[in-house]
Amino acid sequence: MILSMKARYIYHPLKFIRPGGTSRGVLTEKDSWYIILEDKHRQGIGEASLIEGLNPESRVESQAAIEEICQRINAGEGPKPGEYMGFPAARTGLESALLDMATTEQLQYFDAPFTKGKAIPINGLVWMGSKEFMYEQIVNKIEQEFKCIKLKVAAIDFHDELELIRYIRKHFSADDIQIRLDANGGFHNDKALSILEKLSEYDIHSIEQPVKQGQWELMAELCDKSPLAIALDEELIGVDGPETKRQLLEAISPAYIILKPSLLGGFKASEEWIQLAEEQSIEWWATSALESNIGLSAIAQWVSTKNSKMFQGLGTGLLFSNNIDSPLFVEKGFLHYGESEWKLDLFM
Repeated sequence: MILSMKARYIYHPLKFIRPGGTSRGVLTEKDSWYIILEDKHRQGIGEASLIEGLNPESRVESQAAIEEICQRINAGEGPKPGEYMGFPAARTGLESALLDMATTEQLQYFDAPFTKGKAIPINGLVWMGSKEFMYEQIVNKIEQEFKCIKLKVAAIDFHDELELIRYIRKHFSADDIQIRLDANGGFHNDKALSILEKLSEYDIHSIEQPVKQGQWELMAELCDKSPLAIALDEELIGVDGPETKRQLLEAISPAYIILKPSLLGGFKASEEWIQLAEEQSIEWWATSALESNIGLSAIAQWVSTKNSKMFQGLGTGLLFSNNIDSPLFVEKGFLHYGESEWKLDLFM
């Protein structure tokens, strides 16, 4: 099939409707490329999504990898996604485009219950910002009937963060609303355990990445001693190969891992994490990484083939002013695939 295909790419930076506060600063724009494969009969589109400073590759390196992939395909040389270790955005874009080419309907990456009407339960994400802004978002998520709310912590005064958590727990038990926290590696090493102990008083489901990645011994100690379940997120980025992945999971033994295909090298790479985690009774859920609706749909389709009962982190589609119009919509804490059409004028 490679010999008959042609490849091209489009750079389409996504523009935030409202600047998004993260642990790496405020985002107003987000890099995305689309790898487009075509033959006489069909077209395949895969999104290569990059968050500068979080992906192991830079913007320049990512675009260079994407250009090389297209050149090699046009020369009839391949390639395969696994050849691009260290370039997870490009790997994911290529894998997705090949999956799309292999199906009869465009942008149907998997034979997925999601595209046939089975909605996916998701968490409502509360972005970093002032206490007032975060409170406003919490109220909004509750009104939208989310049953899982994810709060970014280690961003503002800790007492203010506790007050926001108390507000939720004052009105809703853990049976009513699940609270997840994400520290993005923001706690000081020597204070992390005492903070986790204080947070555990509020029936928190889990906390992602309490300290910076790369500190396996410290993270293992926290996972062992913390009364609050710990999930690894950034810790997985840049870890390639089954043996290294196994070593990390055995060394740290977290309760959960968070899978972001765009940061881990695609779906096959993420499935490798799942297999190794399940061997050690470690649970998982998937999270998008600020993809457009195309990348978000691909991840949602993949997740829905796994029959996971967990809340997924897949609700980023409404952040951008120039997103790709799609059948995706969020209602009452679920991501749905509706009946409206994709608008793909960009790719013609």
